[in-house]
Amino acid sequence: MPRSDAETFRDSRPILIVLHQERSTPGRVGQALRARGHRLDIRRPALGDLLPETMEEHRAAIVFGGPMSANDDLDYIRTEIDWIGVPLKEEAPFWGICLGGQLMAKQLGARVYGREDDKVEIGYYPIHPTDEGSDLFADPTYVYQWHREGFELPSGAVRLAESEAYPVQAMRYGTNAYGIQFHPELTALMMNIWLTRGRERLELPGAQPAPDHRRDRQQYDGELRAWLERFLDHWLGEVG
Repeated sequence: MPRSDAETFRDSRPILIVLHQERSTPGRVGQALRARGHRLDIRRPALGDLLPETMEEHRAAIVFGGPMSANDDLDYIRTEIDWIGVPLKEEAPFWGICLGGQLMAKQLGARVYGREDDKVEIGYYPIHPTDEGSDLFADPTYVYQWHREGFELPSGAVRLAESEAYPVQAMRYGTNAYGIQFHPELTALMMNIWLTRGRERLELPGAQPAPDHRRDRQQYDGELRAWLERFLDHWLGEVG
């Protein structure tokens, strides 16, 4: 059946990508989206890029991670927290990854926090699905993490996955807004850059040494890559 003009317009809209550093990329997430035929509209509010007042011209939005904190008193952090209310209010597909998930939690009134013992997750760590997340998070069993803060579950959100150190690893708000703590976008090149530029963080409590990152990638990355494809099918409704 031919598509209506409205359907064609919706399908052709780009996906908004929000990054936080000049050299940051959407990594494997961007590769997977482009392979599906999606255009990407990449913006960096930290460098002065504006965010749209409405999601009318974008099919979905993804806010990625970064070394800053959702609790930082920075203009662009406050702007992003406020802006996330736009896709949530309009019920447009939204996905927050690590910092992006924490910003989403803050927008919804939840606390973003560091542990009292300063324990971090930097490396590959196990996560476990909740009953509500059993379909979407039956695997991966180990995911790549790089964070020293977590977020509490906002009121009205559903916890989908958890871990021992940080109880909220994935959440859903409404029908199509998701926040996660881990990094499915990671490529081998990105791992090498993070381990080089962020090597001082490998000394933090709970962080894994660099050789473990590379060893565990060989074991767990295929499962995480397969999860990403299934998640995009679900999130963008592209099954079939």
